[in-house]
Amino acid sequence: MTSNERVVVIGSGLAGVRLARRLGELGTPVTLIGEEEHPPYNRVLLAEVLAGRYSPEVIALPAPAELIRSRVTGIDRAARTVACADGTVIAYDRLVLATGSNPVLPPLRGLFTGDRELPGGVHAFRTLDDCLGLAGEVRPGARAVVIGGGLLGVSAARALAARGAQVVLAQQSGRLMERRLDPAASSLVERYLTGLGVEVHTECRVRDVRCAGGAVRSVELADGYALDADLVVLTCGVRPRTGLARDAGLDVREGVVVDDELRTSDPYVHAVGDCVQHAGTVYGLAAPALEQADALAALLAGDSGARYTGTRSLTRLTLSGPDSPFDLAAFGETEALPGDDVVQLTDATRGTYRKVVVRDDRLVGGVLVGALGTVGALARAWEGAEPLPSDGGPLLHLLTTDGGS
Repeated sequence: MTSNERVVVIGSGLAGVRLARRLGELGTPVTLIGEEEHPPYNRVLLAEVLAGRYSPEVIALPAPAELIRSRVTGIDRAARTVACADGTVIAYDRLVLATGSNPVLPPLRGLFTGDRELPGGVHAFRTLDDCLGLAGEVRPGARAVVIGGGLLGVSAARALAARGAQVVLAQQSGRLMERRLDPAASSLVERYLTGLGVEVHTECRVRDVRCAGGAVRSVELADGYALDADLVVLTCGVRPRTGLARDAGLDVREGVVVDDELRTSDPYVHAVGDCVQHAGTVYGLAAPALEQADALAALLAGDSGARYTGTRSLTRLTLSGPDSPFDLAAFGETEALPGDDVVQLTDATRGTYRKVVVRDDRLVGGVLVGALGTVGALARAWEGAEPLPSDGGPLLHLLTTDGGS
């Protein structure tokens, strides 16, 4: 890429803003296009806005100098232009898709009105508008049902409880955050939420949303039991937002397919963030999105050796409660396979839990709840993938020493 080439980035989320900022720092001109009316913001902190701990201004991201607020309606790869809903046509030399992801809306009876709008009181929880709409409706004593017990559902349930709502969390699988935590850690998360007054139901499938007068009134479970509801929050996961890429004829599978240069099937079009599928993996997490943005910024600014080869991502969650925060972290494989070694320490008095999985003398994963002083050192040992000493001493030291974070 030459220094006078024009880079256009579609999407003003974490990945798009990070890329635009990095390119600006490296002296490469960039145009960022974002369709939300709000200034760019950190989506990771939306639950804190819902809980009332932060105002929207606190989670704002520094916007690049050239930010266009409009919705992109199409990409003309032959002409190398993008068309916006307001009629603007923007030329590019290099285009970057940072279109993010959309919330998964479950196939529930009664979920949509005739015009495909959600009924009153029913909210997805993906954008700042979603968050502000929900915050404007929640009241002390309001009956709220959160559908989905992953990371976002747990965060939303805690935030609603902090606002005084009567919260029921309905999780279809057998435990909370089952994709990231082992059963022992999941049970500690459930115990924490229960202590905040959240009613947790696992192995619980919702089949129907019942409305009256255009607003939700109850949620019906598969066993026929009905939960009264003033609010329903849908936290059933996300799906890469690939419509623009697909319409433009790019290679799209689960996400927009990219190589180690974060290049799509068109050499003049790149992609980063939640919309991306790299080496068969769709991450949908902040850390990989930021790493991809940094790698692509270096590449577009002239570093021909810059590459993205994947992310070994760590999930970290802090839930603020009335007494003390509840911290957890998980990385790698938290469930042991036959032949793996497991080191596990539990302190019921302090409410802490630490477990690591070792395979062929290498740390392959771990989960920590409470007292996270060890997480930094453990994560570095995992990321380095170096063989551990055979006597196990350093590993036990890492597990039992509150330092190195």
